[in-house]
Amino acid sequence: MYKQSLHQNLIPKLNHLVGSKVEADIAFMMRFFSNLHIIHELFGQIYGHRSDSNLWYNKILDTIIAAYGNRQESLKMLDLNKDKQGHWFLSSQITGMSLYVDRFCGSIKQLSSKLGYFEELGVNFLHLMPVMQSPVGESDGGYAVSDFRNVEPRFGTIDDLRQLDNKMKEKGMYLMLDIVLNHTSSHHEWAQKASNGDQHYQSYFYMYNDRSIPDKFEKTMPEVFPESSPGSFTFDKKSGKWVMTVFNDYQWDLNYTNPEVFNVMLDTIFFYANLGVDILRIDAPAFIWKSIGTTSQNLPEAHTLLQLIKHCVQVATPGMALLGEAIVAPKEIMKYFGIGRFYGRECDVAYNATHMALQWDALATGDTRVMMAAQHDILQKPYGATWITYTRCHDDIGLGYEDAMIQQAGYQPFEHRRFMKNYYSGQFRGSTAKGALFGVNPKTNDARISGSLASLCGLEYGLEHKLKSVVAQSIQKILMMQAHSLFLGGIPVIFYGDECAYTNDYSYLSDSGKDYDNRWMHRPLIDWKKNDLRKKKGTVEHQIYSGTQNLIQIRKKFELFGDFGNIKWLPVHNIHIAGYVRYTAEENIYCLFNFSDKETHLTWYALREKGVKEGQSMLDLWSSTSFIVGRDDQYLFMQPYQFMILQ
Repeated sequence: MYKQSLHQNLIPKLNHLVGSKVEADIAFMMRFFSNLHIIHELFGQIYGHRSDSNLWYNKILDTIIAAYGNRQESLKMLDLNKDKQGHWFLSSQITGMSLYVDRFCGSIKQLSSKLGYFEELGVNFLHLMPVMQSPVGESDGGYAVSDFRNVEPRFGTIDDLRQLDNKMKEKGMYLMLDIVLNHTSSHHEWAQKASNGDQHYQSYFYMYNDRSIPDKFEKTMPEVFPESSPGSFTFDKKSGKWVMTVFNDYQWDLNYTNPEVFNVMLDTIFFYANLGVDILRIDAPAFIWKSIGTTSQNLPEAHTLLQLIKHCVQVATPGMALLGEAIVAPKEIMKYFGIGRFYGRECDVAYNATHMALQWDALATGDTRVMMAAQHDILQKPYGATWITYTRCHDDIGLGYEDAMIQQAGYQPFEHRRFMKNYYSGQFRGSTAKGALFGVNPKTNDARISGSLASLCGLEYGLEHKLKSVVAQSIQKILMMQAHSLFLGGIPVIFYGDECAYTNDYSYLSDSGKDYDNRWMHRPLIDWKKNDLRKKKGTVEHQIYSGTQNLIQIRKKFELFGDFGNIKWLPVHNIHIAGYVRYTAEENIYCLFNFSDKETHLTWYALREKGVKEGQSMLDLWSSTSFIVGRDDQYLFMQPYQFMILQ
C-alpha cells in the first residue's frame, strides 16, 4: 500500500539530488521511492516492536543515501549498464575461478600480473577467498575477520585491492569477495571492547553471565564442528561471560536483534559494493538469526534480514549481486532466492551444493539415480536468479542430501553414505580415490569428505603407483566432472589448481595453524613451474588445462549455455548415464555423461523423444566426432567416463 508519509519524510534527505539531470541520480531516486515501502515493512517485521524503531529506521535510510553518495561515477555508470543487460550474471560468457591469493601467487599486487593467465584459460570472474584482516592461527581460513575494512597485510593493502578491481574492470572481468555477516573474530575491536566490559559492545554479541540461557539454546542447536569446537558457547575469562560461538571459540556470533548491528553491517556491505565488488558472497547466512527452542539455522527472520539487505542494496548499489552461501537441501536453498511475495527477491546467487555432491555420488557408484532424484527440487529456482556450479571448492563435500533421494534409487541411506565415505577416503577395495574424512561426529557417525578434484578422481593414486591406465582414466574423470558443471547452467567456478590437476597438498600437516583441518589438503600452494607445464604437450597439466580451456570456449560460443531456465533432463533409460538438453527456440544441444567405469550405451530413442530425427547428423563439439541418428532399436555407445556435447 502506498504511504505518502514515507516519501515525504525521505524527500528532505534527498534535497542535494532533487532536480539533478544526471541519469544515475534520477535512477537512484526512482529506485528509492519504489523500494521504500518494502524496506519500511521488512524493517518493521524485525525491529518494529522497539520503542526506538523510528530512530534506527531513519539511520538505515541515511546509510543507504551515504552509500550512493560515496559511489564512484564509473560504478554508477556500470550499474546502469548492468541494468540495461537485465540479469547480467546469467550469461554464458562468464566463467569463474575461486582462489586463495597468498597460495595462488603471494599477494594482490602479484595477482594483478596474473590476469593474463586467467584470460588465456577463458576465466573472467574471480572469487578471492577472504582477504580481510584475521588473526594468524585463529583465522578459519579468513572467515574469522578482525577488521572488515582492511586487507590482511600479507596480501597487501586496501589500495592494492582497489587497483586490482580497476584493472579487472578495464578487462571486462568480475570480482567476488566474501563478507561474514554471522560473526567476527574474537580479536575484532567490537569483541575486544565487549571482553573488556564495554556493555555497549557486549550488546553486539550474545553474552550471558551464566549457563542458564546458553543451555536452553544448546538443547536444540546442532554442533557445526563437533571435533574441534564442540558446543555453541565459549566462556570468556576477561568479561566473565558466556559468548555464543557457533563455529569456533574464536568466532563470536553477532546479535542481529540489535538494530545497530544490522546498520553497521549494512554499511560494511556498502563498503564492499563501493570497492567495486560485482557479487558479494554472504558467508553462512543461515545462522544470522538465533532463537531458543530452534536449531537457530534457516529461521524466517534470517530470510527477512536478507530481503531487507537485498532491497537496500538494490537502491544504492544495484550493480552488486548477492550470493547466499547456504549449504542446505534443495527445498531449503530455494528459500534463499525468496518465497511468496519475495520470490526471486532475496539472494541473486546460491551454490548448487546438492548437485555438486551428487556428481560425486554418481562417480563413486556409477549410478545416476540419486542425482536425478534431486533435479525436480533444483529446477524450482526462480528465473533471474542463478547458481554457482562447481565440482570442487575450498570446502569439504557434504553428504547431507536427503534420505528420500537415496531410497528412491534403491539404496539404504546409512549404508550408502558409509560406502561414499569409504570410497573417497580410500578405504573401499578397488577405489583409487585419495581423500580424507572431515568433521567426523562420533555421536552420529556423520562425516564429510576432503580432497582435491584430481586426487578424488584417482590421479594421485595413478601417479604414485605408476599406473598409466589409472592416470588416463583419472584425466577423463576430471574433464567429465568439469564439463558436467560447465554446461549445466549458472556461473561455473573452477577451484584454483584444478585447471592444472593439482593433487592433495599435505604440507598443511607441518603448519600448527592448519594441521587440525584436513580441508587444507585441497587448498594447494601453487608452483608456477608446474603450471608452466600446461604449455608442454603430453603432460597431465597440458591435458587438463587445454581440456578445460576448450570446454570454456565451447560454452562461450553458445548463448543457450546461460542460465535462462532452459534445461531439461533426458530420460536416457540407463542408470549409468546423465543427460540434459540446453535449448533455445531455434537450437538444442544435448549433453551426455557416462559416470560408469564400463562401456555403456543409450537408445537413440532417448534423443529422438526430445526432437532429434532419425538420419540427422550430430556433431560432438568436444571430440569433433559426427554421428548419424539411428533407429529406436539402435544405440549410441559411450566409453568409460566419456561425455558428449551433441549439436
